[in-house]
Amino acid sequence: MTTTTTTTNTNNTNTIAVLHGAKDLRIESRPARHVDEFDAQVDVKATGLCGSDLHYYRHGRNGDFVIREPLAMGHEAAGVVTAVGKSVTHIKPGDRVAIEAGIYCTSCDLCKSGRYNLCPNLRFASSAKTYPHLDGTLQTRFTHPARLLHKMPDGVTFEQASLVEPLSVVLHGSRRSGVRAGHHVAIFGAGAVGLLAASVVKAQGATKVTVIDIDENRLNFAMEHNFADNIVLLPLGPRPTSTAESLDASKKTADSILAQSTSNGYDVVFECTGVETCMQASIFAAKAGGKVVYIGMGTPNATLPVSAAAFREVDLVGVFRYSNTYNDALGMFAANKLASADSLVTHKFKLNDSKQAFETLSNGKDSSNRPAIKIMIGDY
Repeated sequence: MTTTTTTTNTNNTNTIAVLHGAKDLRIESRPARHVDEFDAQVDVKATGLCGSDLHYYRHGRNGDFVIREPLAMGHEAAGVVTAVGKSVTHIKPGDRVAIEAGIYCTSCDLCKSGRYNLCPNLRFASSAKTYPHLDGTLQTRFTHPARLLHKMPDGVTFEQASLVEPLSVVLHGSRRSGVRAGHHVAIFGAGAVGLLAASVVKAQGATKVTVIDIDENRLNFAMEHNFADNIVLLPLGPRPTSTAESLDASKKTADSILAQSTSNGYDVVFECTGVETCMQASIFAAKAGGKVVYIGMGTPNATLPVSAAAFREVDLVGVFRYSNTYNDALGMFAANKLASADSLVTHKFKLNDSKQAFETLSNGKDSSNRPAIKIMIGDY
């Protein structure tokens, strides 16, 4: 039997927010999971809610991934180490850490090449893709492989460290996009990921950033907090009923965006909504020789105008989570390179109030009409 090194706090009582089905979220008490030789236990201080959490909460599924057993949500998290396994040496009880939620195998060709986000054996906390499921971080004591815990630099807050997970998605996408100083960038989606994308490309020297959404409150938030240099409000309209109608609408949408932002086409377009018409419009909005980075995952089988991309050599770049980003992302916060990012955390809730937190996220705003951009649940 393995032994563990622990702090004087050996209480393994664990409060956990468990999703049993669509909108069936329960606060339960369970023993904390055992700390094995290469594991560590973390007292979770903050967990951010994201779009996948919301899909599970609303529908009991996220795309093709259906909850088959009660599952704790949450994977954007940080906390304090309370115990480590006997073979763990790089962290110790009392260290503040950001939690990287995906457990990859380290031995397949993709892991060995550094692209562990594509590992076929990957298990991800709070995802129903694999079975048995791996519980997420909406609990007081979270046990995880210690190699996936990253020490937080001095001065970085728990909320900032929790934002490192979505920031990592954006950072991975920006690396694949080749965005650089002088570029004009468009971002579809003024949610947390879209606004983090705006922060990152600004830090990388983008000259002009245009943020596009259907929600005027979110766009105003983007301007007020200096995420965007320009905003474009898309009108709500009926859903297209055919592929031809959808492509025609997306072309008109792109023309309208370019007209309002006085651009002949963007060097890089980040598509952060997953909405099919936006995925299509992104291609038309990119300039010849530009790139479209697909981050949003809302439409599983989208129809795209590939000819419009191919004939103008617009590169279509896919993004699936991230690899080797956490230390760089933490470093960006430590160096104050993301000055506006703290404003993304618009609402905070205690773990016992998780259902209220999910309902606020589902509504997209609170009772005061303040947009819910990033909601944190934790030790408040």
